[in-house]
Amino acid sequence: MIDFEPTEEQQLIVETVRQFAESEIRPLARAANEAGKLPDALLSQAHELGLVANAIDEGFGGGGERSAITGVLVAEELAWGDLSIALAILSPSLTAFPVQDHGSDAQKQDLLPGLTGGQFVPGALAVVEPRFDSDPFRPSTTARRDADDWVIDGAKCFVPWIDGGATVLVSAAADDGAGIFVVPRNAKGLTAESEQNMGIDALPTAELSFEAVRIPSSARVEGADLVGLVHRGRVGLAAMAVGVARAAFEISRDYAKEREAFGSPIATKQAIAFKLADMAIEIDGARLLIWEAAWLFDQGRDATRAATLAYQQASKVALDVADAAVQVLGGHGYIRDYLPEMHLRNARGFASFEALTLV
Repeated sequence: MIDFEPTEEQQLIVETVRQFAESEIRPLARAANEAGKLPDALLSQAHELGLVANAIDEGFGGGGERSAITGVLVAEELAWGDLSIALAILSPSLTAFPVQDHGSDAQKQDLLPGLTGGQFVPGALAVVEPRFDSDPFRPSTTARRDADDWVIDGAKCFVPWIDGGATVLVSAAADDGAGIFVVPRNAKGLTAESEQNMGIDALPTAELSFEAVRIPSSARVEGADLVGLVHRGRVGLAAMAVGVARAAFEISRDYAKEREAFGSPIATKQAIAFKLADMAIEIDGARLLIWEAAWLFDQGRDATRAATLAYQQASKVALDVADAAVQVLGGHGYIRDYLPEMHLRNARGFASFEALTLV
């Protein structure tokens, strides 16, 4: 039976993250978006909360409290603050979780302690490819054996490329199936070109090119479940989509209560009231799908269907709600002095995002 009531510990985490998002993230969100740069001090503050480190095994300096449900609760609150900053704060999960779940002892010793140390260290995972038929489960990027090495060729896009990272995890097709490989960012033959996106302006992303990039045989994350990894990423992104939708809804709701037309708040007008009600219903419905998928992950059960439904629905809800928020604000919704236009641009990206965060 699924229990939808967070534990006392989870509720405390949610309240802590919500306060952090409200007091630290939101005041910097618009400036970060306009500058196209992440606030480094804020990333350090978030790292001190241990939002990713707490899910890493105790033997590597973490808290050993891995939970997909806790992960989606945190992701929603951070994205409610700002999507770009939320993705940056949780980027260490892109390295930590695949390595923790499937990496060798040497890979764990090499990569995990740095993610639980005193400084924020970002992670990077390259899954999406810059082609019209990109399929995260069937990468065109290849990894072929050459003596004791792997040689990687191909291209990736939408890769978080935050300063301070030393490696990127790359999905590639090998003779025995798709796998995940740990590639140094400074590897010969690897080039990164900055992307200019419609949304998530504060988060640096890159298009990567791999031209005969040679890495040792030990760089493969043996047994990595690419399908499971992508679905965990989709549930995390779905939670962030709900966070974006919730933020857009709350702004439009509060605006509608204050904005008067013909002597009364527009929130009392049937067209606006019904629109706001529909927004709230869709947000709550999407959240329940996400919690179900996360619960299945925590139970060790197949969450493929639930994760797919959650991601598809949450992506649609985020875009619909953000668009409705712009409509509620009328002309104000289209100008940059108000946040709904940024929420709408960010929400549009969920149709293209893959594996920008993990739970």
